[in-house]
Amino acid sequence: MSETLVLSHPSLDDPKVFEVHQEQTGIDQDWFKQDQQKAWNRYMELPYPARNNEKWRFANVKHFTNTGSYRTAAQADEDSTHLVEESHRLEKVAGRIILTDDILAAPVELDEELKAKGVIYTTLFDAIVKHPDLVKEYFMKQSPDLGSEKFEALHLALLRNGVFLYVPDNLEIEEPFMAYNWAVADKAALFPHTLFITGKNAKASLVEFQEAAHQETEHFIIANAHLYAGDGSKPSHTIVQNWNANTLSMQLNTSNAQNDTNAKSTLINVGSSHARQEVHGKIFGSGSNVELYALNVPTGSQEIDQRTLQTHIAPHSRSDLLFKNALNDQSRTIFSGLIIVEENAQQTDAYQTNNNLMLSEDAEANSLPGLEIKANDVKCSHGATTGRMDNSELFYFLARGITPQKAQELMVFGYFEEIISKLDNDQLADYVRELVQHKFTVRT
Repeated sequence: MSETLVLSHPSLDDPKVFEVHQEQTGIDQDWFKQDQQKAWNRYMELPYPARNNEKWRFANVKHFTNTGSYRTAAQADEDSTHLVEESHRLEKVAGRIILTDDILAAPVELDEELKAKGVIYTTLFDAIVKHPDLVKEYFMKQSPDLGSEKFEALHLALLRNGVFLYVPDNLEIEEPFMAYNWAVADKAALFPHTLFITGKNAKASLVEFQEAAHQETEHFIIANAHLYAGDGSKPSHTIVQNWNANTLSMQLNTSNAQNDTNAKSTLINVGSSHARQEVHGKIFGSGSNVELYALNVPTGSQEIDQRTLQTHIAPHSRSDLLFKNALNDQSRTIFSGLIIVEENAQQTDAYQTNNNLMLSEDAEANSLPGLEIKANDVKCSHGATTGRMDNSELFYFLARGITPQKAQELMVFGYFEEIISKLDNDQLADYVRELVQHKFTVRT
């Protein structure tokens, strides 16, 4: 079935929205249709979150309970050629997928040699049809369990596309796979999905860009990403979230690390009016190392709400979480993180750090780090810092004729370099630096 089918646009408060969605997606896999039906039932049964729920503490819940006017499966009636042209930010890539309003905008690109070696890089729509058993084995098998269960159910119920990457055993790929998700139509409700699987001793990186084609349009987006890291594999997953200032977004991320893996996940948050992100890194195998990083640059009245879990199930494993915020204007951030070490996960080595740099007296940072330790032979630490720029460092720049705004910008660059330096691609790192710089010249 063609992925370029033009769909009608029922709104989320339309009683027939799910029925219309199932009729129009046209995926004939019974298991997938059944999963969507169960998810819709669950969505209808679950209550909206309340602020007195600990998992939503400090959050502006009302923005996520008033989304009925957004339309499903929207497709803008405009030429996407310019968006395709903009979706070539890195010179050397292993593959590229470009989606506009969850619809494939250009043919999928995949290096022919990699394809011959068994790499599968395609849309989720295509993978469900052509590789149903492989998708079924991993699809939606883990939940963040961090408060957005109702919205996770809505994501699955109304899901119609996304990205699927499978890297077979013993294959190491140096160039990144690229995925672009563009929000185009006004009032679009979008549900991008990413499933990234690395086999035993495989190595690969996936970079996702999330952007709006226009600055004045409004969007509601629930994205879901799952990373499965097989024994001895080295996956890296980066998401650059740069939706426009009128977008209400959720990002629900899970990772599943087996034995002796080195898995890295990085979130770059620039856009959205309110961005809720839930990240659950789960370590099932011994000898694994899981790294979770985030860089957040809220300005204006933006709110970035991040909830994290690091769950250690197996012994002799390590995890490291570092989330950094630089807040300006009247922006807000919320960080609530928990390290869980199960009883059998002896000799766990786990760290969790949230750092907040306050660039305005009107900004607000909330940090709630925590530990839940059930084993007795572990090394775990957690902490949060909140502070302002060092006046002596600022004076150093001012004394050399640098303007206060430029001095602030340079100091923030230094502050974020700890995160940016961990990106796997120099071009990507430079692009992220440009995004951070842009936030100082254009307030949201």
